[in-house]
Amino acid sequence: MTESISPILNKLGLQFRSCRQCIDAGYSIAPGAIFSHPSESRVMLIGQAPGVTEVEAQRPFNAGSGRRLFRWLESAGWREDDFRSNNVMTAVTKCYPGKDKNGKGDRVPSKAEQNLCRPFLEQEIMYYRPQLMIPVGGLAIKLFYLAKLKLDEVIGTAAFFPARNLSSPVNFDLSQADLVSSFDEIGKKDGRWIVPLPHPSGASLWPNKPQNQILIDRGIEILCSLRKAYHL
Repeated sequence: MTESISPILNKLGLQFRSCRQCIDAGYSIAPGAIFSHPSESRVMLIGQAPGVTEVEAQRPFNAGSGRRLFRWLESAGWREDDFRSNNVMTAVTKCYPGKDKNGKGDRVPSKAEQNLCRPFLEQEIMYYRPQLMIPVGGLAIKLFYLAKLKLDEVIGTAAFFPARNLSSPVNFDLSQADLVSSFDEIGKKDGRWIVPLPHPSGASLWPNKPQNQILIDRGIEILCSLRKAYHL
């Protein structure tokens, strides 16, 4: 690279924050991308979209959903301050999409909005080439997994892309990955891991069910093993 790391990331961040594509296309979003870009990272956490409290605080997963998310991550061995400082936190769409028309919760970004924002996510992946990606919530999980799959078929599992299948760092094709239910099935090898987590919003009842908590715990165990094995 001819540029130092900081100028590249600064340029990327400026592109994110100045983007007006969704507004120009007629979508009622609150412009202003919310993300966290450390100078270096091997872990990328991908959420759905910022909420209103994230806009106010200018940081991802700031409110109640963040508290639950970081309880999970702390169970895997990451302290919140350290994780925020050292790892990429981004989203499928970068700007707050506003409230849902029914008044219950935030609006889910449309497929068109996701497509408009997709090049930014791909630039992040190209730059960081993460060893571990943690998609959080249905929208992020569907970047990789078939939309027809239910959460209880995905949470508590992981996907491993061998290094040979990452000649292009942007690879969402799970047919090129090994699907496993524990770190021990693959062990420490060169490549990329995908470990999904459910959306941690308090509005979601899915994580509260005992049978689903078991699946979340399995996912946390995989994350803990990866953190230790790769010193993440």
